[in-house]
Amino acid sequence: MYRFLLTPRWWGINVFAVLAIPFCIFMGSWQLSRFEDRVDTHHQQEDRSARARTAAARPLEQLLPVDKVTSGRQASARGRYDTGHQLLVPARTLKDGGSERQGFYVLTLLRTDGGKALPVVRGWLPGDAGAKADTAKVPAPPKGEVTVTGALQASENQGTDGVQAGGGLAPGQLGMISAASLVNIVPYEVYDAWITLTDTQAPLRAVPPAAAEGSGLDLKAFQNLGYTGEWFVFAGFVVFMWFRLFRRDTEVAKDVALGIGVGDEDGVAPGSGGRSRDAVGSGDGAESLQERDPAQGNGEAAQAAKA
Repeated sequence: MYRFLLTPRWWGINVFAVLAIPFCIFMGSWQLSRFEDRVDTHHQQEDRSARARTAAARPLEQLLPVDKVTSGRQASARGRYDTGHQLLVPARTLKDGGSERQGFYVLTLLRTDGGKALPVVRGWLPGDAGAKADTAKVPAPPKGEVTVTGALQASENQGTDGVQAGGGLAPGQLGMISAASLVNIVPYEVYDAWITLTDTQAPLRAVPPAAAEGSGLDLKAFQNLGYTGEWFVFAGFVVFMWFRLFRRDTEVAKDVALGIGVGDEDGVAPGSGGRSRDAVGSGDGAESLQERDPAQGNGEAAQAAKA
């Protein structure tokens, strides 16, 4: 009954199933491990951020370049604010209670003793960066030499939330906080990093540090989880199709064994003695006709003899 499993067609089906099922399970397990790694990294980053808020500030040079470990750490730098290059970063949201409010960052460049400038987000204000009534509330930066302390952040990119990389901003506004976007605005070198102040001047509000890129539960993490489900579904689909084909061919084999099968490709009907359906049908029809009316058969023979 199961001899069909030895046919070339079923050899191909079996080989495909044996290879496809473990591959799908492996890929699903790998995607699941990627999701779990991102969750663990997210928890580690949260723990580091919590410790960084209470840890003593370290000099900026000791924390560069910014990575997943140094992102969010308290950094300190000394220098003078460049009051001629204060910029507003529009369309930035900040949580206020249970909701989010639209506003803008106030960014001022700090000319450090090392010669480079450090972008410093002095705080956030609600409102529109293009409205004079809202920008009039921005306090002037401190004069003279100052020491600033804040959470270290990596330069933003086009995938960062709130970034406006398309241009079209009014003079005095900046769409993305990065050394690349500042290189054509200021006539001096800029650190490939920025800090957000912990203590701000009223009415500015402190901007909380963002998690390092690749360490949070972002869209990529949930894509890994979705891919996990897809690969396991593929494995189940292969098993389902194998059993469906096996059941169909088993039923066909049973019907053929009982003599009620559809027949082979040449149209030979079961129990017809090897004759085709057409031959069986025509012969049986002629013989049955003669058996039903022998007189008619004799009359036809006599007419043939006279002719």
